[in-house]
Amino acid sequence: MNANIPFIPETVTVHLGAPSSNAENVTIPFIDYIANVASSEIYPTWPENAIRANIYAQISFALNRIYTEFYPSRGYNFDITNSTGIDQSFVNGRDIFDNIYQIVSEIFNDYISRQGNVEPLFAQYCDGVEVMCNGLSQWGTVELANQGLTPYEILTYYYGDDIDIVTNAPVRGITESAPERPLRLGSAGDSVRALQIRLNRISDNYPSIPKIAIPDGVFSYDTEEAVRKFQEVFSLTPDGIVGKATWYRTQFIYNAVKKLNELDSEGISLEEVSDEYDDSLVPGAQGVEVANLQYLIDYLSAFYDTVPSLTVDGIYGAATENAVRAVQQTFGLPVTGTLDLDTWEAIYRTYLGFVSTIPLKYIEGNVVPYPGIPLRLGSSSDAVTLLQEYLNFVATVYTEIPTVPVTGYFGTQTQAAVLAFQRIFGIAQTGTVAAATWLALTTIYSDIFNGSRLNDGQYPGYDIGA
Repeated sequence: MNANIPFIPETVTVHLGAPSSNAENVTIPFIDYIANVASSEIYPTWPENAIRANIYAQISFALNRIYTEFYPSRGYNFDITNSTGIDQSFVNGRDIFDNIYQIVSEIFNDYISRQGNVEPLFAQYCDGVEVMCNGLSQWGTVELANQGLTPYEILTYYYGDDIDIVTNAPVRGITESAPERPLRLGSAGDSVRALQIRLNRISDNYPSIPKIAIPDGVFSYDTEEAVRKFQEVFSLTPDGIVGKATWYRTQFIYNAVKKLNELDSEGISLEEVSDEYDDSLVPGAQGVEVANLQYLIDYLSAFYDTVPSLTVDGIYGAATENAVRAVQQTFGLPVTGTLDLDTWEAIYRTYLGFVSTIPLKYIEGNVVPYPGIPLRLGSSSDAVTLLQEYLNFVATVYTEIPTVPVTGYFGTQTQAAVLAFQRIFGIAQTGTVAAATWLALTTIYSDIFNGSRLNDGQYPGYDIGA
């Protein structure tokens, strides 16, 4: 299940007072919460279509609060309050009307969304008599129902024709969205991609935060720079590491600039929340990610007698499985032969510890191990300078590879050179330089360099004339 798609929570935690008050929290089943709200806000004698329209709005309002982590992103330990000025009316322990509970039981996992958007609509509503608002009028729904309008027609009357009612949403327990481990240089996955999308949107409103060229789920130098600037702007420790404080601050600001908790929300598209990463590699897998893994393990084998060396072929066969098992045993992890998150972290952090001591300086004929951080459009570092030197040297022989200015910045010219190199040498054309591409590039570089130099005792010879 995609954790970024709205779901119906099994339970909801309600704060019995204003957000900042020292009031009690109660946790109850979501279906009971909605039945309580409906019984507190509308009358069981209203026409059924009016009741249903109101319950759709109440469900959608509550789900918007939960989906956007409206209160957790502000540091609170609850999902919603019973303060009617900002949330919904909830009377702890009250009696529930039978007909309302029956309707809630039928539609509790349905909600309103704007067409093209993922998030539940912030279905603002008011009673329409004592309080007026831009959303649904609860008493107004009675009149419309008496005119014969269906629940959907009533909702479109107030929220517009561009809404859908999403039905049969999945039900699961609420888990906090913050990743288990802080995100930092070298991290990868859907959490990183979500962070990058948020930061790029926030930068529209706060231009001092630099854009991340490719929000691809790879935490490279440009992502670190954007995180540091975000932290500076919003008075967080500017360490470039995304722990819970930074994660939820980006969520809070993202909600605000997108107006996700308002009726005229900018909306979240499905593309923005689609999962693109698999958290594990298993025996039988093939591709660049496997090659990257093999490269790191092979490097570690020089330092750990218990870890075997590996051929970097991009195939997760028996040799790679055995090597992963050896790594897991070496680092005291469950021995499965499958690359899970804990195993990857152990391999990657250990590798970074070794290569971080190696100066990233170009010395003709010398190759440096993969620096550990994927390089791609927008990266800026000494590692990019080194990459550009290697590419330019290889381009003297493989002229299909364009030469690039040695600037230390990974721009479109460097990307074009990387893509050309990957195409020539049969590597997946991603334009990103991770371990597999770095290994191929430095190997070709060494072959060309050594082939163009004379060893002691070698002579160039001479042409034999006719």
